[in-house]
Amino acid sequence: MIDPLQAFLEASGLRGQAFPPTSRYHGLGVAQTADANGQPVLYVRRRFVPGADRFATIAEHAVVQGDRLDNLSHRYLGDADLYWRLADANTAMRPGDLTDAAGARLRVTLPEGMPGGTGD
Repeated sequence: MIDPLQAFLEASGLRGQAFPPTSRYHGLGVAQTADANGQPVLYVRRRFVPGADRFATIAEHAVVQGDRLDNLSHRYLGDADLYWRLADANTAMRPGDLTDAAGARLRVTLPEGMPGGTGD
Protein backbone atom coordinates (compact mmCIF):
# COMPACT_ATOMS: atom_id res chain seq x y z
CA MET A 1 0.00 0.00 0.00
CA ILE A 2 1.32 3.44 -0.92
CA ASP A 3 1.43 6.14 1.76
CA PRO A 4 -0.74 9.02 0.43
CA LEU A 5 1.38 11.77 2.03
CA GLN A 6 4.58 10.32 0.64
CA ALA A 7 3.03 9.92 -2.81
CA PHE A 8 1.83 13.52 -2.76
CA LEU A 9 5.21 14.87 -1.68
CA GLU A 10 7.05 12.86 -4.32
CA ALA A 11 4.58 13.71 -7.10
CA SER A 12 4.52 17.42 -6.35
CA GLY A 13 8.24 17.74 -5.78
CA LEU A 14 7.50 19.78 -2.66
CA ARG A 15 10.48 20.91 -0.71
CA GLY A 16 10.51 23.13 2.34
CA GLN A 17 7.75 23.43 4.90
CA ALA A 18 5.05 20.80 5.07
CA PHE A 19 2.97 22.91 7.48
CA PRO A 20 1.79 26.53 7.33
CA PRO A 21 3.32 29.16 9.65
CA THR A 22 0.29 29.02 11.96
CA SER A 23 0.70 25.30 12.58
CA ARG A 24 2.30 23.98 15.75
CA TYR A 25 4.30 21.70 13.45
CA HIS A 26 5.72 24.50 11.28
CA GLY A 27 9.47 24.24 11.05
CA LEU A 28 9.61 20.59 12.07
CA GLY A 29 11.26 18.22 9.69
CA VAL A 30 9.75 15.13 8.17
CA ALA A 31 11.68 11.91 8.74
CA GLN A 32 11.32 8.42 7.35
CA THR A 33 11.36 4.96 8.79
CA ALA A 34 10.26 1.57 7.48
CA ASP A 35 7.35 -0.59 8.53
CA ALA A 36 7.59 -4.35 9.20
CA ASN A 37 7.45 -5.02 5.44
CA GLY A 38 10.24 -2.58 4.67
CA GLN A 39 7.85 0.00 3.21
CA PRO A 40 8.83 3.61 3.89
CA VAL A 41 6.72 5.54 6.40
CA LEU A 42 7.00 9.32 6.76
CA TYR A 43 6.49 11.02 10.09
CA VAL A 44 6.82 14.49 11.54
CA ARG A 45 9.71 14.86 13.94
CA ARG A 46 8.94 15.33 17.61
CA ARG A 47 7.90 18.77 18.80
CA PHE A 48 9.19 19.99 22.15
CA VAL A 49 6.90 22.45 23.92
CA PRO A 50 8.82 25.47 25.19
CA GLY A 51 8.77 26.36 28.87
CA ALA A 52 6.11 28.84 29.99
CA ASP A 53 8.82 31.42 30.74
CA ARG A 54 9.49 31.67 26.99
CA PHE A 55 6.11 33.39 26.45
CA ALA A 56 5.34 37.06 27.13
CA THR A 57 1.84 37.50 28.58
CA ILE A 58 -0.38 39.98 26.73
CA ALA A 59 -3.68 39.21 28.49
CA GLU A 60 -5.39 36.90 30.95
CA HIS A 61 -8.78 35.33 30.53
CA ALA A 62 -11.09 34.16 33.31
CA VAL A 63 -12.80 30.99 32.06
CA VAL A 64 -16.60 30.99 32.05
CA GLN A 65 -18.88 28.04 31.49
CA GLY A 66 -19.06 27.20 27.79
CA ASP A 67 -15.64 28.63 26.88
CA ARG A 68 -13.72 26.72 24.22
CA LEU A 69 -10.07 27.14 23.29
CA ASP A 70 -10.80 27.58 19.59
CA ASN A 71 -13.20 30.43 20.32
CA LEU A 72 -10.78 32.01 22.79
CA SER A 73 -7.88 31.81 20.36
CA HIS A 74 -10.05 33.43 17.70
CA ARG A 75 -10.99 36.22 20.13
CA TYR A 76 -7.48 36.93 21.42
CA LEU A 77 -5.21 35.75 18.59
CA GLY A 78 -7.44 36.22 15.56
CA ASP A 79 -7.34 32.57 14.46
CA ALA A 80 -9.23 29.61 15.94
CA ASP A 81 -6.53 27.24 14.68
CA LEU A 82 -4.02 28.84 17.07
CA TYR A 83 -5.67 27.18 20.11
CA TRP A 84 -2.42 25.24 20.57
CA ARG A 85 -0.65 28.49 21.51
CA LEU A 86 -3.00 28.85 24.48
CA ALA A 87 -2.28 25.25 25.43
CA ASP A 88 1.49 25.83 25.21
CA ALA A 89 1.36 29.07 27.20
CA ASN A 90 -0.63 27.38 29.96
CA THR A 91 1.43 24.14 29.95
CA ALA A 92 -1.57 21.98 29.13
CA MET A 93 -0.99 18.42 28.03
CA ARG A 94 -4.74 18.10 27.44
CA PRO A 95 -5.91 21.41 25.96
CA GLY A 96 -9.58 20.80 26.73
CA ASP A 97 -8.78 20.74 30.44
CA LEU A 98 -8.01 24.47 30.33
CA THR A 99 -11.68 25.39 29.99
CA ASP A 100 -13.16 22.73 32.29
CA ALA A 101 -13.31 24.88 35.44
CA ALA A 102 -15.11 28.22 35.45
CA GLY A 103 -12.93 30.86 37.09
CA ALA A 104 -9.64 29.32 35.94
CA ARG A 105 -7.20 31.93 34.60
CA LEU A 106 -5.60 31.46 31.20
CA ARG A 107 -2.53 33.30 29.98
CA VAL A 108 -2.72 34.71 26.47
CA THR A 109 0.79 35.20 25.17
CA LEU A 110 2.93 36.30 22.29
CA PRO A 111 4.65 33.56 20.30
CA GLU A 112 7.68 31.89 21.85
CA GLY A 113 10.67 34.14 22.34
CA MET A 114 8.92 37.34 21.21
CA PRO A 115 9.63 40.07 23.76
CA GLY A 116 6.90 42.33 25.10
CA GLY A 117 3.70 41.95 27.02
CA THR A 118 3.34 42.10 30.79
CA GLY A 119 5.75 39.26 31.53
CA ASP A 120 8.93 41.06 30.44
